[in-house]
Amino acid sequence: MHAWLCENPVGVDALTWKELPTPAPQAGQVLIRIEAASLNFPDLLIVQNKYQMKPDLPFVPGSEYAGVIEAVGEGVTHLQVGQSVACLSGTGGFGTHTLAPAKLCMPLPPGFPAVDAAAFIMIYATSHHALIDRAALKAGETVLVLGAAGGVGTAAIQIAKAAGARVIAAASTDEKCALCKSLGADETINYTTQNMREALKAMTEGKGPDVIYDPVGGDFAEPAFRSIAWRGRYLVVGFAAGPIPALPFNLALLKGASIVGVFWGDFSRREPKANAAMMAELASWYAQGKVKPVIDRTMPMSELKAAYAHMGSRGVMGKLVMVN
Repeated sequence: MHAWLCENPVGVDALTWKELPTPAPQAGQVLIRIEAASLNFPDLLIVQNKYQMKPDLPFVPGSEYAGVIEAVGEGVTHLQVGQSVACLSGTGGFGTHTLAPAKLCMPLPPGFPAVDAAAFIMIYATSHHALIDRAALKAGETVLVLGAAGGVGTAAIQIAKAAGARVIAAASTDEKCALCKSLGADETINYTTQNMREALKAMTEGKGPDVIYDPVGGDFAEPAFRSIAWRGRYLVVGFAAGPIPALPFNLALLKGASIVGVFWGDFSRREPKANAAMMAELASWYAQGKVKPVIDRTMPMSELKAAYAHMGSRGVMGKLVMVN
């Protein structure tokens, strides 16, 4: 097997493509021949030693991938050789093969392509957990999605629409706003050229959005929160912009609003039955055409460093997927 190896987490340039022995699965593991692996923001942080999870060195980055099982370890009875699966295990995806915990593998139904499957779990699980579980989104409510043209943003638009909500999508270019419209967003805000607070006031007749989905953080968090509706819910999903905002607590008091943390990874670990039910619903929604990952482009696994550079340029719409 071959894989991109991180032996020193000082950045993307230190990754090396190496031939490694193909491992045999131990108890509770499966060996997967990787067909596709998506690039997520944590995949950048982890090779810079900036992510909360710090794997032992050396490691193969690539948190999310899909492929075919080539061998199963002792005690694995619900999966079999030749079966197509998707997995989000945190590491291991940027190579030709990997060992994965069987309990983290999502069996793929017929007609679920590897490229879509490799771009599915993280963004849809995060967005469903955020909007449906944490925000208790109701039909007819208004959702503001920040960073709406990114991976989790595009998933949030689709899930909010599936739940019957009105969606306002905020993004940084007219091209990204057009993509959001094509996914079902009712209104868009280009926050490079528009005043977000004024636009939200006009679009909601002064009421403000009921739910704000924020995977970005940074400078737009406070103006967005100042626009939130009475009893609104502000979903703290991530900090793709870099800076972690500090919101004045009096704003939550004045609006009777909630600041709600979204940590899907720990939810899946602490509440596995609820997570399994959610993933089953999402797979059903995919089959019904309610949700489908937006793929910015696919690139050969050998071009991983170029893919990282493209992601760093902020030009990605949806997900980047590496293919073998």
